[in-house]
Amino acid sequence: MLFGFCVLSVGFFLDLGVCTAVQSELRITTIKQEPYAVSKGSQLEGFCMDLLSEVAKKLGLKYKVHLVKDSAYGRQDESGNWNGMIGEVVRGEADLAIAPLTLTAAREKVVGMTKPFMQTGISILLRKDISEGTGLFDFLSPFTAKTWVGILIAYLGTAACIFLAARLSPCEWSQPQSEKNRFSLLHSLWYTAGALTLQGAGPHPKALSGRVICCSWWLFTIVLLACYFSNLSSTKNSESTHLTVKGFEDLANQDTIEYGCLGGSSTLAFFENSNNPVYRRIFEHMERTKSFVSSMDEGVWRAREGNFAFIGESVSLDLAVARHCELVRAHEVVGMRGYSIAASLGSPIIKNLSVAILQLSEEGELAYLRSKWWASSCIADKAKSSAVQPHSLKGMFLILSLGLGLGALLAVLELTSKSRRSAAEQRKSCCTVLTEELTLRLRTSNANKPQENVVIDKEKA
Repeated sequence: MLFGFCVLSVGFFLDLGVCTAVQSELRITTIKQEPYAVSKGSQLEGFCMDLLSEVAKKLGLKYKVHLVKDSAYGRQDESGNWNGMIGEVVRGEADLAIAPLTLTAAREKVVGMTKPFMQTGISILLRKDISEGTGLFDFLSPFTAKTWVGILIAYLGTAACIFLAARLSPCEWSQPQSEKNRFSLLHSLWYTAGALTLQGAGPHPKALSGRVICCSWWLFTIVLLACYFSNLSSTKNSESTHLTVKGFEDLANQDTIEYGCLGGSSTLAFFENSNNPVYRRIFEHMERTKSFVSSMDEGVWRAREGNFAFIGESVSLDLAVARHCELVRAHEVVGMRGYSIAASLGSPIIKNLSVAILQLSEEGELAYLRSKWWASSCIADKAKSSAVQPHSLKGMFLILSLGLGLGALLAVLELTSKSRRSAAEQRKSCCTVLTEELTLRLRTSNANKPQENVVIDKEKA
């Protein structure tokens, strides 16, 4: 009899252990939404699934995940009943609900909510090409102000070098007393500007020194224009992110772009319950036009189609921007709130879940999961060009400087060579002849004035 009692006792405790094991397997409800929970074969993966796995490791939990039956997050109807994941937790059909569940006062009254595992707010999603009108000086945007100043200095320096080389070189100006120099300062400026616009402006230099300077400037302008048009094209193709709709006030004050949010969501409840007149106008417009969407995917699709602004959780909108390069999120974010895990009201597990979430945040695990599942696929946007800085063209500025210096040196050598020949013919010092040539060629008054005076004197005689 004692043996039978022991057998019954062992059986009882085994049954109790089995029941305890069964009860310790938590029933967890979730909803399919990228990247929180997505199907991969017969399993679910995503941010929330990774988060659940990490929390379970810390707390030693066993769990089984199922999808919510009505594909809803949880909203209270007129009779006071809750649907979605919140409803399943309230009715005891699930022990936990893990999803992008917004922590709200209404939900906190009927279920227990943990510390938020992610912060979010309400923002606006729309296409990039819904942009402001083109500014008057947008054509200057490919280069920075410093680059433009450098280009202006290069332009003036090149024109000055052409002017000096044309006056110094005897191959360009052989008879200063009787010939008029073709390259005045104004013509040098005009010639340099013509080369900058690839139009050309004759006459062209004949001397080697002038041609070296011009070739250096032509090479500089070709590279410069290629960089300018390439960067300008990239800027226009990537399209401006300076939106006409920068915030909710801009959205409420226009009637060109249609807008809406997810029906039955906490986002809709935010606008419905707000006393802010701008938010009330937005809610009344959405209520009047019935511009609600049935899912996040539908809202993103309508925004991609154009002429529609989708209002939703900023975190979810950031994901849409990462996946669809033609979309952009407005900078304004209102109604900051958090995503939490829901459990039955008064459940003792809430405290442990909150501690585990805080630990994961302090360890950087939540940030890692965010970067893992929100990685952008917009490679073109990441490589989007910006205004060209001066150091980006430093090689071309260096080549131009060397060309200008070489051209000026050649002009001086050409003049020195002629002065040496003239000094030998006139039996004068080379320095004396060179000084006379420089004085004649660089005088500010008209170089043909001596010849004109000779003609006038002859006429008087």
